[in-house]
Amino acid sequence: MSLASPPPWLAAPFLLQGIALSVDEGWFHRRRGLPTWERIGHPLDTLSFGICFLWLVAQPPSSSALTVFVVLAALSCLAITKDEFVHSRLCCAAENWLHAILFVLHPIVLGAAGWFWWSGAEGPWLTLQLAAIGGFFIWQVGYWGPWNRKLTLSHRT
Repeated sequence: MSLASPPPWLAAPFLLQGIALSVDEGWFHRRRGLPTWERIGHPLDTLSFGICFLWLVAQPPSSSALTVFVVLAALSCLAITKDEFVHSRLCCAAENWLHAILFVLHPIVLGAAGWFWWSGAEGPWLTLQLAAIGGFFIWQVGYWGPWNRKLTLSHRT
């Protein structure tokens, strides 16, 4: 079975995660600015997520490849929580709530991606997701890089 796009019940988490990330980056992060820790950490989060997709695109399904994917996915899920000590001080309640939504969606999206890969139903979906993640990573590095000093932490929202 090859799908050009996933069924709606499996596509929804990807779409919701994309919307939530767009609001987080486009509204909250731009509004408050980011301290150095987050300017480095957020692209690393995206990288850890992208590595999971890269693994799925690069490896045929097998028990050993599945084990590696599960470990990569678990590490990515842990990595995204590293900023919460900073967020608890700097973010408003709405941004913290959005982060909670993202924490819930992260493993769901990884699980759905793993299911597509394992079942052979991914078609171009995983490759397209990997390209989107790669593009987002490049944007984060370019936009939040240390050369863009005007984007540093400005105030608490």
